[in-house]
Amino acid sequence: MRPVLALCLLLTMMTPSTIARNADMPDADATAPASTPVPSPPAWLADLDTRYDTQLRVAGLEDRTFNAEHWWSVATPLLAKDRGFRIEEIGRSVEDRPLRHVRWGNGKTSVLLWSQMHGDESTASMALADLFRFLGEHPDDPRVKALQANTTLHVFPIVNPDGAARFQRRNAQGIDLNRDARMLATPEARTLKSLFDQVKPMYGFNLHDQRVGYRAGDSDRGTAIALLSPPYNHAADVNDVRTRAIEVAGVIRIALEPYLAGHIARWDETFDPRAFGDLTTQWGASTVLIEAGGIEGDVQKQRLRKLYFLGLVAALDSIATGSHAGVPHALYRDLPENGDVWPDLVLRGGTLAVPGRPPMRADLLVNFRNPLTETDGAIADVGDLGTKKARRSIDARGLFIVPLPGHAGERTVIEANDEGDNDDPRSPLPLTPGASARFVLSRDPQGRDVVWTLDRSVDPATPSPPAR
Repeated sequence: MRPVLALCLLLTMMTPSTIARNADMPDADATAPASTPVPSPPAWLADLDTRYDTQLRVAGLEDRTFNAEHWWSVATPLLAKDRGFRIEEIGRSVEDRPLRHVRWGNGKTSVLLWSQMHGDESTASMALADLFRFLGEHPDDPRVKALQANTTLHVFPIVNPDGAARFQRRNAQGIDLNRDARMLATPEARTLKSLFDQVKPMYGFNLHDQRVGYRAGDSDRGTAIALLSPPYNHAADVNDVRTRAIEVAGVIRIALEPYLAGHIARWDETFDPRAFGDLTTQWGASTVLIEAGGIEGDVQKQRLRKLYFLGLVAALDSIATGSHAGVPHALYRDLPENGDVWPDLVLRGGTLAVPGRPPMRADLLVNFRNPLTETDGAIADVGDLGTKKARRSIDARGLFIVPLPGHAGERTVIEANDEGDNDDPRSPLPLTPGASARFVLSRDPQGRDVVWTLDRSVDPATPSPPAR
């Protein structure tokens, strides 16, 4: 990587659009300076940023809840043989959907990238489509030339098409594929392991999304991107394989720091012998885990998609050119770990008015299956929530929280990146944990003088009650 450049280069990188993006990120300028200065990104990254919207971004993936069939209908036209791509079917899912492998490049360094092994984690799959367009339509770009000559990319874009069809984390058997690397009980995991054994990658990229609520360390800042060099043993030792991964993770941080300063974190290094990233490292591939969290207001993760793409290109270029060698490990180590997960919405100071029960002053906590769009909500907690923080807060003082009529206690299952702990099969009562978030804020306990309604999903036209 290039050393810290002059101020003029930094100003060049900080284009007006970049500054606008940073202005939208809360407290981006309030972060304490890192103990190790972060070098400026390579100059070519600014050009790639400028070209992205008109020359690199693939149309048709504006909604992140696509299924595998739609993704392939968008991506396949980009993968022409005369552009150097080869597509092969390498397996079938539980529900007999095709599992496909894309190959590109002629170099000796093998790189394996796999995405969407959790069906509701689609940001990387969108970015991979952009990567394919970049590689195929811009053969004269120096980055593309270096990648084609020095690497062979092997991409398994959608590992879990059955989960993607339902936009759920697990596969059709209810298995978390990222915890099936040891047992290989699922056809999807067996296919990924077979591909790994076939291509014998020197580098691996395990591409994911994580919960929007994660904070960067103990700060109030949300994590937009989290990185990890997965350990290969319980001691989290660092060998040559992990050294390369830590360097590449540092390259990604360098690329994204101007956009996301203070909003990049890393996962803890607890070894899990069931997890693919940990075992691919153990099997000899320098693996980097990339997790897309969220940027408030970026409800379809389109801004994050662009940054994911830029980070991937920077990482791959550093592999093709060898420029990651010697990148300080502190650029990775200095990142704060993923901290607390903030819930999505808290209503403070209201009075619960459930028919047949006495009124009760209580705070109410709501989590959404899709937090950025605030859809498919369920009650997460009720009572005195004290100073508990949430991504968004509504002042319900002086108002009654009244359940909507009908199936107010219908159970809502919310999938997240971590296993839930609510396995009670009974339908909860209205306005109790586990129940669907269906209620009104009303000036009266009967719910006749309504000021705001939440019927599972927030209406974008009225995200909050009117100011009082």
